[in-house]
Amino acid sequence: MTIVLATRNQGKIAELRRILTGFDIVGLEEFPEIEDVVETGVTFEANALLKAHAVAKESGLPAVADDSGLCVDVLNGMPGVFSARWAGRHGDDRGNLELLLRQVSDVPDALLTAHFACTAALALPSGEWRATEGVLRGRLIRTPVGENGFGYDPIFVPEGETRTTAELPPEEKDAISHRGRAFTALAPVVRALLAS
Repeated sequence: MTIVLATRNQGKIAELRRILTGFDIVGLEEFPEIEDVVETGVTFEANALLKAHAVAKESGLPAVADDSGLCVDVLNGMPGVFSARWAGRHGDDRGNLELLLRQVSDVPDALLTAHFACTAALALPSGEWRATEGVLRGRLIRTPVGENGFGYDPIFVPEGETRTTAELPPEEKDAISHRGRAFTALAPVVRALLAS
C-alpha cells in the first residue's frame, strides 16, 4: 500500500518510512502536479487535515500530513500555528527566533516554560480521517546553542535535559520529539484503518 506524505521535505519522508514499516511512503516530489496547500487553519489539527485531505483527493491515495510549532506559556501558547511565520515571512528561522526572544526579554527565566506540539493526520480519498498528537515539554533559554536543529531548536531545552534540541543528535531528538511522538501514535491507526 502506498501512502503519500504531504511534504517535499526529505527528512520527514525518511522519518515516516522508519515509523510506518511495511508501507511504501512517497512524498509530493512524486506528484509535481499537486500544489502546496496553504495552511489557513488556526489549529495544528486543522492545518494537518487541510494538507492530508487535499493530497488524498488529488493523488487518489491515503495521505499523511502534519503541522507543528512552539507554544510559549507566557505568550498564551503563541507563536503556535504561526511558528514558521512569526516574524512575518514563512521560514525565516532566525527572524522568528530573534523576535520571540525580544518578546520574552523581560520575563523571568523560571517562567520561560514552553512546549513543541504536533498533530499528524491521515486522510483517505473517501474523506475518512484520523489524527494524533505529540508534545515535547521544556523551557526556553536566552542564547541560541547548537547546530543540529532548525527553527526554535537552539533555544529549547526539553524537560530532563541540559542540552537544547539543536544539540541533540538526530536519533536522540527523533526518540523524544513532538513530531516523532505524533507519527508513532499514528502508525497503528494507519495500519488498522488501511487493513479494514
